[in-house]
Amino acid sequence: MSDAAVAALAQDALMTALLVVGPILAVSLVIGLLVSVFQAMTQVNEVTLTFVPKILGVFAVSALMGPWMIGTMVGYTQRLFATLPEVAR
Repeated sequence: MSDAAVAALAQDALMTALLVVGPILAVSLVIGLLVSVFQAMTQVNEVTLTFVPKILGVFAVSALMGPWMIGTMVGYTQRLFATLPEVAR
């Protein structure tokens, strides 16, 4: 197996991971930013106020985009298994 093939497999793995995790991270970042601004404006320093909205947002994104995420991961797995004969040589 050549170095280019290994690099292509690693690049495909990283891009798939970024595509799958990106929406969840983006929603968590936006919710965290909004909660932080709210806490700074109202001077409310409640610890659970940061966690509950993030958890709800992550669950909502996972529920809405879950089928797409699973489809992306299945597509990557199929591509990986298709290149398995090349890797085994």
